[in-house]
Amino acid sequence: MTAGAPVAGPDGGLRCPWALSAPEYVAYHDEEWGRPVHGDDALYERLSLEAFQSGLSWITILRRREGFRTAFAGFEIAVVARFTDDDRERLLADAGIIRNRAKIDATLANARVLADWAPGDLDALIWSHAPDPDGRTAPRTLGDVPAVTPESTALSKALKKRGLRFVGPTTAYALMQACGLVDDHLAACVARRRP
Repeated sequence: MTAGAPVAGPDGGLRCPWALSAPEYVAYHDEEWGRPVHGDDALYERLSLEAFQSGLSWITILRRREGFRTAFAGFEIAVVARFTDDDRERLLADAGIIRNRAKIDATLANARVLADWAPGDLDALIWSHAPDPDGRTAPRTLGDVPAVTPESTALSKALKKRGLRFVGPTTAYALMQACGLVDDHLAACVARRRP
């Protein structure tokens, strides 16, 4: 078997190999990852979670996602933008999330920045960096999937220019993958969108 090639899942269907490394991954892989996500709050949540994931395994974030949603008021930008120093201290003490001071501060600061944007601006900015799907070859193995692309680098620069933090090119590309701007399901994967 080729390293990084699709692997048969519990139903016999081929999946990206990472989808079978933990039980929670199968549903996430099949039903969420790579599916288009729109809406400022939904994209703020994904952007925040990708930032928290930086340096960690995604399964760590996925297993705590409900804790994050509770701690950050469902990632409603308008609500999180009003969080106080007491809220920050609460977050730093919350065992249900990743208690990383820099990531918590960035999530709060990003909400304050985004609260001043017009409705739909975050959605429009992120989706304006989606590459032409016809210009991309479906990856056959995990080795064919990049960590950074010119589009993710441009998205990172655009977000930083508008004042957002913890949005490097690798985080931006993970966001693009998770939110369906690109379809990095392997060519033989059952979850890959077909034309």
